[in-house]
Parts: sequence; C-alpha cells; structure tokens
Amino acid sequence: MSVHFCAEVSSNHARDPARCHAFVDAAAAAGCDSVKFQLFRVDELFAPEILAKSEKHRARAAWELPEDLLPAIAGRCAERNIQFACTPFYLGAVAALEPYVAFYKIASYELLWDDLLIACARTGKPVVLSTGMATIDEIRHAVGVLRGAGASAIRLLHTVSAYPTPPGEANLASIDFIRRLTGCPVGWSDHTVSPGVIHRAVHRWGAGFVEFHLDLDETGAEYAAGHCWLPHQIAPVIAAVRQGEAADGAGLKTAAPSELADRDWRADPADGLRPLKAVRAGFGA
Repeated sequence: MSVHFCAEVSSNHARDPARCHAFVDAAAAAGCDSVKFQLFRVDELFAPEILAKSEKHRARAAWELPEDLLPAIAGRCAERNIQFACTPFYLGAVAALEPYVAFYKIASYELLWDDLLIACARTGKPVVLSTGMATIDEIRHAVGVLRGAGASAIRLLHTVSAYPTPPGEANLASIDFIRRLTGCPVGWSDHTVSPGVIHRAVHRWGAGFVEFHLDLDETGAEYAAGHCWLPHQIAPVIAAVRQGEAADGAGLKTAAPSELADRDWRADPADGLRPLKAVRAGFGA
C-alpha cells in the first residue's frame, strides 16, 4: 500500500502569492502527494448573527484565500508534480475550484450540509470527507448522499476536531470501524503532531491517506494553536513510511540479491557443517 500524504495549508498562507507557492514547494520537498488549501468567505461561512456579535469571527476575513490566486497555485503544483486540492466552504467555491483541483476535500464541520456534498459529487471528481465529531449514522448519510449524486470516488478521513488533539484521544481504531460500516477507504487527518500516531494509523490501522496541517516558519495564522507540523518535522515521518513501503517486496519467498553469496555457505545436509561440500572442495584459505 502506498500512503497518500496531503499537506493542509489551511489559513497559514497570509494571502501572499509567494508564500502560497512556498507551501507547494515545501510540501513537494517533504514527499507529499498533494497540497490542500481552503476556499471560504467569512460572510458565507458564519451566520450573520454570529458575525454581528463576534469580532474574532469577523477577523477571519484576513484568512480568506483570494480566488484569483487559484490558477497560479495550480500551475505551481503542476511544476512541482504534486496534486492541488482545496476545501470549498460555499457552493460557489465548488465551481471556482473545478478547473484546478485533483480532488475536493470536505471539512468535518460541513459534513451535515447535503447541498455541498451533492455539488462536489456532481463534478465527477474524487471527494475526501473528514468525519470529526460525526456519529456513524451521520457518516453513513453523508456517504449515501455522495454516492447518490454520482461521486466517482469517496475517501473518508477519521479525525478528531480538536486543535490540537491529545494523542490519547485519537481513537485510531475508528479507522477500521468506519471502513467496515461504510465500505469506503478510510485515512487519518492529523491534529496531534505526533509521529507515533501517524505511524500507528498507517501500520496498525491501514490508513492509506494521511492529511496533516503544515506551516513553514511558525508565523502562520494557525501555528500557535499547536496542531501544525513544520517541514523539518514531517519530512522524516513521510520518509520513514516510504522506506517501509519499499520494504514490502513482491510477496514471493526467494533469496534476495544481497544474500545470494551466502547460499553456498549454509550447512551441508549430509553432515551439518558449513559450507556446502561443493564449496569446500575448491576452497583455498
């Protein structure tokens, strides 16, 4: 199994085109398969009665990704041979992203919004759906909506929508539970910033897709919360998983090239001594 690693930029881009491109470069250099941004407008994300009363929520307008940056970000991804993905948070974002994204990612907070699920599914592009906070009945409903709307491929991500997530609350066994009850491939969206949790998700629970939040330099808008990885932290985790993938082999039991020279130095079946008698006869000390 080859694990797909997706770097989530979230709101750490500061609306800066150069910084957006640096995220693409950093994700590619770390060994990721995709890099994901978020497309939202605060006035289409929060209800007006919330925005009227909360300066904190109104301030998130500074985190919005301008739509006019999408073509250049997608182009940078193509140059770096990494997939471009994005999370739409309003219905118009689905159409705005369609020419550019390899897949849509739907956030846990939008799992209940059937109209968004349907809009993404109808594009025919793959859909990745996070399941934080959801019950299994809510997850089944969302999968049914996606399938009914013609989603070409559905992948679910088990996650805990706490930023950061204590490793002891990761509940990785849910990966297998959700997989069995939905028939969908299930991965892990990480908020723990724990290498051990990612390795456990992959090697014990078969997560074939791992999403993680990335920052470049500890200055991103979300870094201080504690759920973002830095490039030098995640790169060795990805490298270790890739090294393990390379060790799988073909599944046949044959002598490896590195051990061929030792085959003749096994104990001879006639007397139990090393090496084989054929080697002893021509051996010169």
